[in-house]
Amino acid sequence: MAEDRIKGYARGIFEMASGEGDLDRVEGELLTVARAFETSPELRSKLTDPQLPLEKKQGIVDELIGGRSSGLTLGLVQLVVSQNRASDLPAIAGAVAEAAASSRNKAVAEVRSAVPLDAETVSRLTASLGRATGKDVEVKVIVDPSVIGGIMARVGDTVIDGTIAKRVESVRQAVRSK
Repeated sequence: MAEDRIKGYARGIFEMASGEGDLDRVEGELLTVARAFETSPELRSKLTDPQLPLEKKQGIVDELIGGRSSGLTLGLVQLVVSQNRASDLPAIAGAVAEAAASSRNKAVAEVRSAVPLDAETVSRLTASLGRATGKDVEVKVIVDPSVIGGIMARVGDTVIDGTIAKRVESVRQAVRSK
């Protein structure tokens, strides 16, 4: 049921953004909002708090993206929040990105890195991930300081984790098992 709801929101957002000729921008802005939601416990707590009045939640969203995003993105995020579905934002953004990539005959490769990646690195990653998955991929880079170093890539259900955080955790597990 939740999956159907998320797909419904994503389909509606995709259709609206496509119809307005603003799909690339809306897709990118939704992914940015979703990552902010995922990485900020305070933001997540406020937008999902059933005791916080809707006006306050909408004020938070306006402060977060108002004036920096398209009116369509702002309105869509406000709608999702007003329906008490803020916790669905990351899944909705992911579904919109997948629909957009699919419309371009590509798969989305979400790459997390501690630092922004230059165009040459993104190009090499695109080629490598395409070979590794057998798919034509579109790379979306997300700067995530928790990665520490290296990268983590996800294409559909396939995850390639080459992060320092993963290596540190592997060493911890090895030490604990001895």
